[in-house]
Amino acid sequence: MKSLMRKTGSFLMVLFFLALIAGAFIYFRDTDGPQITMGRDLKYVSDKALKAQFQDDAGLRHVVVEVSQNGVTKELFVKNFDVGVAQSTEEFSLQGAQLRDGPVELRIRSTDRSIYRFGAGNTNEVVLNLTYDGTPPRLDVLSTAHNINQGGSGLIVYTANEQIEKSGIRVGDIFFPGYRLTDGNYACLFAFPHDMPSSDFAPRLVAVDLAGNEGLGGFYYHSNARQFRRDRINISDNFLNTKMVQYEKQFPEAKTPLDVFLAVNRNMRVENRRQLQEIGRRTASDPLWDDTFIRMSGAPMAQFGDYRSYYYQGNKIDEQTHLGTDLASTQHAAVPAANDGVVVLADFFGIYGNCVIIDHGLGLQTIYAHLSQIEVAVSDSIKQGDTVGRTGATGMAGGDHLHFGVAVSGIPVNPIEWWDGSWIRNNMTSKLERAQ
Repeated sequence: MKSLMRKTGSFLMVLFFLALIAGAFIYFRDTDGPQITMGRDLKYVSDKALKAQFQDDAGLRHVVVEVSQNGVTKELFVKNFDVGVAQSTEEFSLQGAQLRDGPVELRIRSTDRSIYRFGAGNTNEVVLNLTYDGTPPRLDVLSTAHNINQGGSGLIVYTANEQIEKSGIRVGDIFFPGYRLTDGNYACLFAFPHDMPSSDFAPRLVAVDLAGNEGLGGFYYHSNARQFRRDRINISDNFLNTKMVQYEKQFPEAKTPLDVFLAVNRNMRVENRRQLQEIGRRTASDPLWDDTFIRMSGAPMAQFGDYRSYYYQGNKIDEQTHLGTDLASTQHAAVPAANDGVVVLADFFGIYGNCVIIDHGLGLQTIYAHLSQIEVAVSDSIKQGDTVGRTGATGMAGGDHLHFGVAVSGIPVNPIEWWDGSWIRNNMTSKLERAQ
């Protein structure tokens, strides 16, 4: 009997120590406070909203955000969480804290639901020493006579009174970035989109500083509405059977050559124009071009802005706009670079077929499409007149010719302006020279 009691006592003692060890493990296994992360590295802040992410496996209990300046601390944000919330993203701002421009201390504190500290939980704190800037940047326009045609290009030169994160011209939903020149001024090439009504064209010069404040710069401009031609394109079976083979693999759901054509003319065209805007970001921050852009010798065919109606067997099947100028010369004629620049694309490019795109700086790029042969490579430095390839009928071309296009930050504009030396001097180079 005594032996049994001793064994039972020993067993209970072992259980007690095991329970003690298990309890200690549970109690001490979580001694870290919640993880606190900001969406981006911060050095400057304004009254714009900030976000912080909180996470803890034991669950979140409490969050407090405070700001201090010159010995005065103000509470910005407080939140208590329901049981079971393990992660959360919270938004807060410094608006209403009546801060002055200068150094501030931002303190973010969070407590979890751990049983550590007898159920009080663990607390983590992040302290950020920042610079508060509540004043929008001021923009002063240096250029004058901002005249722009529908489907055409414009240039504005300006200064900013502080370091800025981005600036440029906003036209509707389109943003044309400005670039800081070597002289410290800023220049922005922008466009009056061909399909935007004159009543909707209202360009705005904007800049965002390092703290996120947005400033506006007023400037005078004059816009001119333009009428574009209408054209009828008849699609033949010969064209469909000859040209659509190259696109069949990209549209396997298309059952006929006509289905392929419609998918290319609608969907691929839209995608190519989206890609042009991405390519437009690969640009030099200073102008690389030198005065007038040259034009390949050849007879003009389709013009910029031609509104095309496509017909098949007498029925209207589609409508699209031609956003370049077509030039026909001898078969496989040499294609000269319109001006100095750097090659940013030299490849088969959707509806454009074999295509070369040259960057001329400030978002200005020229497009050479339907080539039978490409004679340059990406990153090549090009001089005006250098041969970039040979004319051809690749892509959606119905015959041998050059489709020549000009784009400003990926938005197609009328090439005719850039072939006009007087227009370039009046609207581009003179503004850059006067601003220096």
